[in-house]
Amino acid sequence: MRKDFSCCPGEHVVTWLLQCWDNRASSLELEGKEAKQLGFLSREGGIDKAIGKGAPVLSLWRRLLSAMKERYPFKEDVIYRPGKWTTMEKGIQYLRELAVLEVIYGDLDNEQLPKDPDEVQCTRPMWRKLVRNAPPSCANSLAILNWKDGEGPTVHEVASQLWEYEESISSSFVLAVEKLSQEVVSSHSVGCEMGESF
Repeated sequence: MRKDFSCCPGEHVVTWLLQCWDNRASSLELEGKEAKQLGFLSREGGIDKAIGKGAPVLSLWRRLLSAMKERYPFKEDVIYRPGKWTTMEKGIQYLRELAVLEVIYGDLDNEQLPKDPDEVQCTRPMWRKLVRNAPPSCANSLAILNWKDGEGPTVHEVASQLWEYEESISSSFVLAVEKLSQEVVSSHSVGCEMGESF
């Protein structure tokens, strides 16, 4: 179990937290004593110490979020600059990591707010960061996507739209390559019929 929730050397804590979510940290209920027995998960003493605080039974996910917020009380304290993403998969990963920060620095006691990063509303600042770090080939197309204030889609909905966008670009590219191949083949056939050699 420890290996599913341990931060790898050099891994950013936000990336690690998302990995913990994906490994179902929300379904693992632990008392403080049990959480302490997990040892050093984050490789950061302040976070690891806070994970085991408190006796009540809480999900590991909730303990991780609370520990992160205790270690870094303000969002600005978390230095997170992953750089440009190069694939849609990495872009969606980046967006989900931004959502983890929103969960941490939201009101963790408010049951109305999502604790699932995929259910977080994609805010304009999150969207701007995603577009700013996009490859030039798709940044302009992504920049024109917009939504009304207060009606932002969830991270899951945005991820679905991004996959659709990539699929439409990929299929357009494949069609263009197929058309070009057919033109080359037919011009080669015409050239051969006329006795030309290539």
